[in-house]
Amino acid sequence: MNRVVLGMALLRMLSGSIELFAAFLMLRLNQVDKALIVNSSLALIGPLILIATTTIGLVGLSDKLSAGKFVWVVAGVACLMIGILKK
Repeated sequence: MNRVVLGMALLRMLSGSIELFAAFLMLRLNQVDKALIVNSSLALIGPLILIATTTIGLVGLSDKLSAGKFVWVVAGVACLMIGILKK
């Protein structure tokens, strides 16, 4: 099994587990204000997982991409991050 793919998949599984835990925590707390705090915390975790997963993938592809293509990929990721984090 490819270690890069395994690392990316494990990060996504961790992300999904955190999401499920947060959902159960919201149900357990049973208060809108506390559920909103939990939900807001997830807004911080999501982009971090995206950055980490993308970084692992780019490192895995770095030997196969030309410098020009690598710049395009980085520009695309930057556009995603601006779109996600821009308020």
